[in-house]
Amino acid sequence: MARKREDFYIKLRKKILLWLDTKEGRASQWGKHLIFAPDLFHLLCKLVGDKDVPLAEKARLGAVIIYFFSPIDLLPELLLGPLGYLDDIALAAYALNRLINLTDPAIVRRHWAGEEDVLVVTQKILISADKMIGSGLWEKIKGKLG
Repeated sequence: MARKREDFYIKLRKKILLWLDTKEGRASQWGKHLIFAPDLFHLLCKLVGDKDVPLAEKARLGAVIIYFFSPIDLLPELLLGPLGYLDDIALAAYALNRLINLTDPAIVRRHWAGEEDVLVVTQKILISADKMIGSGLWEKIKGKLG
């Protein structure tokens, strides 16, 4: 499965970077959040394999990984292109914030491949989530993780 995750990570990164280089991508107010999608996905995969992450949280993180892969979600990528990853990003940030609040943030930081601090990235996404995907949809997404 590690190979599949890596392939998905690389494909996702390329897809988003290509889109961000288009007129639509450069004009999008959400591009600054979309760029985090591959790094968030990578982080989720690393945390699921970390011995210091509680089992219940691994299950939540695993559910978010599955949501990234799923062709059926609340903002489908097939219809919206990269903007369809906004719900995936919000859900990942929500799950990571929960983990950060329950454990030592160093656990999350040691797997983060992004350039900006993962705690800052998570908070930026959570602050924007209502506007990014709509408050009604955001509540549905949070409800998926319980």
